[in-house]
Amino acid sequence: MTPGWLNDFQRDGFVCLPDLVSSAMVLELISALEEANGGNSGLRHRGRETYAIRNLLESVAAVRSLAESAALKPVVKEVLGAEAFAVRGLLFDKTPEANWKVAWHQDLTIAVKRKLEVTGFGPWSIKAGIQHVQPPVAVLEKMVTVRLHLDDCTEKNGPLQVLPGSHTQGRLNAENIQAWRARASAISCVAGRGGALLMRPLLLHASSAAVRPGHRRVIHLEFAADTLPGGLEWLG
Repeated sequence: MTPGWLNDFQRDGFVCLPDLVSSAMVLELISALEEANGGNSGLRHRGRETYAIRNLLESVAAVRSLAESAALKPVVKEVLGAEAFAVRGLLFDKTPEANWKVAWHQDLTIAVKRKLEVTGFGPWSIKAGIQHVQPPVAVLEKMVTVRLHLDDCTEKNGPLQVLPGSHTQGRLNAENIQAWRARASAISCVAGRGGALLMRPLLLHASSAAVRPGHRRVIHLEFAADTLPGGLEWLG
């Protein structure tokens, strides 16, 4: 049976799923991330606070288990099919020392094992020692992102905002983004601890600085179901 949220997701490019994972799993993930904080080369700091960790799938076993868990995998399979697999994992956290805002954008890059010149892929960049590249739109259209909240996310602590339907228009330039902002109403994706946001990478999204900054930890997992062309390999 098709779940009730799937039609909304296909139309809008996102859906909020409350209570996707248990409180026990959230606590296990927090503990694993705190342990990883001591030795992960993908850490990003402001002051004494860690506000981002890259390469979670490679460095944190609990996150790899999460990506294959009975909580997440069935949801992802509803969108991408039975062959879906995780390709990248990140952690974001807004704190008083790292209370940033993010302008409206699409997620346009993927992480791969090594750089190969393949038609349609580029430009290239390196982040935390990992090769990243912008793939053709067709690749991004067949991906899905799960953003799992490890803390309550409210209107006060800088939730992600999205423009429904904007994922259907391919890669957008600055002028197109402004046009979407003018005609579409932004929706704030608030969630309780253990809830998740399921979204398409091409969905326009942004976030403001928190009014009441505190921990707003989010595990960001990207999934795909197809191999890449020309010998390119997903990092995950």
